[in-house]
Amino acid sequence: MIALTYLVVSNVSPAFADNPSAFVPPDGNVLVFVGQDKNTLAQYKKEVDIAPAGVMFYTSIQDMEGLYRSADKGGGVQNARWLTREFPDSALQIGLYMVNALDRVVTGVYDENIEKLAEFFKSHPRPFYLRIGYEFDNPSNKYIPEKYIEAYRYIANNLRGHGVDNVAYVWHAHGQIYAQQQMDWYPGDEFVDWVGLSYFSPFNEDGMKRVVDLAHSLNKPIMIAEATPIKLNFRDGHNAWKRWFPFVERFIKENNVQAFCYINSHWDRIPMFKQDKWGDARVQINPVIRERWESMIANPPFINASKELFGTLGYSPSE
Repeated sequence: MIALTYLVVSNVSPAFADNPSAFVPPDGNVLVFVGQDKNTLAQYKKEVDIAPAGVMFYTSIQDMEGLYRSADKGGGVQNARWLTREFPDSALQIGLYMVNALDRVVTGVYDENIEKLAEFFKSHPRPFYLRIGYEFDNPSNKYIPEKYIEAYRYIANNLRGHGVDNVAYVWHAHGQIYAQQQMDWYPGDEFVDWVGLSYFSPFNEDGMKRVVDLAHSLNKPIMIAEATPIKLNFRDGHNAWKRWFPFVERFIKENNVQAFCYINSHWDRIPMFKQDKWGDARVQINPVIRERWESMIANPPFINASKELFGTLGYSPSE
């Protein structure tokens, strides 16, 4: 059995109190999310004694796979309904893939899939955080800014039109420094509740800080939407811990990050990522790392699952 850590906090973050649908934790607190596939999360639940405030799920606008039954496109088994059952007191953070689909999104080809997603949101009362076209500035995604903005807005407007009111929209940057400015892809204040970034290596903090500065200028809360140490030997617990975890913890505190999404995967066992040789980032495989991880997230500013969590985030089911 997994032991839940209960932390009751009050007072909605004053900086974002005018947007309760963003589901931002109280100022100075950080939501802990863990991902990113069913098998990884089942093992995490079994072996780590703290249930996360949120869990991660991936699907595509093209197929909307994994909502109600398990699906695997090479990146690990996805099953959102299973997550809602196994983590009843946790929010869901969703990465919505739409590479090579922007034109078809705005011409209505995937309207049925958007409706399926809307019905899933409405039938599972809890906060969701939706990353539409995550890592929009990653060159490998080839998102043309104007088309990306149009598709992002189309999906958000359609979900709202279907009566969805339990979704916060996350505009997730890769965080590298490229020729084009991230604002070229910006959908507009009314379509962005959070600004997200990826944290893989402390050596790219200059690029990540650029996104942080942008979020602050927009007065949007910051989410580390994907984070994992790559190419570290977790069998050497002391060395692996000190080469990554203190850096990301410091980054969170210094930049007022309010959600931290850790990908707890054995990358070399996932077909989609096997060739990258990123190694094994599961915190529970080494007793030193597991003990330090649990100690870190069990204490402020981090927030985990609890019966009070949804209310703390300003969410209550519609009547």
